Amino acid sequence: MSNEVLQGKELNLPVGKRAIFISDVHLGVPNTELSLKRERVLCAYLRSVAPEAGVIFILGDLFDFWFEYSYAVPKGFTRILGTLADLTDNGLEIHFFRGNHDLWAREYLKNEAGLILHSNPEKWLINGKVFVIGHGDALGPGDHGYKFMKRVFLFHPFITLFRWLHPDIGIWLARFWSGKSRAATSRELYLGDDNEWLVCFCRDYLKSIHVDYFVFGHRHLVLDIPIGSSRYLNLGEWFNGSRSLVFQGDELTWNEIPPIL
Repeated sequence: MSNEVLQGKELNLPVGKRAIFISDVHLGVPNTELSLKRERVLCAYLRSVAPEAGVIFILGDLFDFWFEYSYAVPKGFTRILGTLADLTDNGLEIHFFRGNHDLWAREYLKNEAGLILHSNPEKWLINGKVFVIGHGDALGPGDHGYKFMKRVFLFHPFITLFRWLHPDIGIWLARFWSGKSRAATSRELYLGDDNEWLVCFCRDYLKSIHVDYFVFGHRHLVLDIPIGSSRYLNLGEWFNGSRSLVFQGDELTWNEIPPIL
């Protein structure tokens, strides 16, 4: 996978409006009960911030698995899909950056939930601040096995063959594979500045282009690391607490999201 970062757009938030960033909610696991709790927290949070939100960025892995067949989508997620559709119907711009667990998101989320879909990281200018925004997978050096597998998963003939599987079989296989992936990263530790691929990516990118904030998910660690005059922020995951990043037009701050009692 290329380290290419695409040009996004310039956005000037109206006074009193904010940009909201969330990532790695992984709806669907580890079971229906716990996933539903996270889904309710997420829906309540999105509705609570909607009046002050100028734009929302979902940085991938909203679902632990998502695949759109010609006439079917994975069962469940009614609350979040309805919430997203309601917010976009009312004019709120919501950008969805595909993650490695929902990289097959396509027209259904665009047409039914009103999401603006992105496959690659993008550079945005928001209120004069330069952001590089994306899920964070397949960036930087290393992880060559995953980069190869991602190319396979996005290869059109592979997607066609997978679509020919009955959804009960295809979704079971995908959830099994997803569980293996998650098991391999369930005890993630910070590997040090020289071994963290996203830190290396940020350093290399800054050699040619100024960036104020790199905002990623994927890593399942909450990180806020200064790199020169820039900051690399990773949103972590929603299994061990829920959080977002909020850009108020001049600074980026963390927001801990309380559970629903």
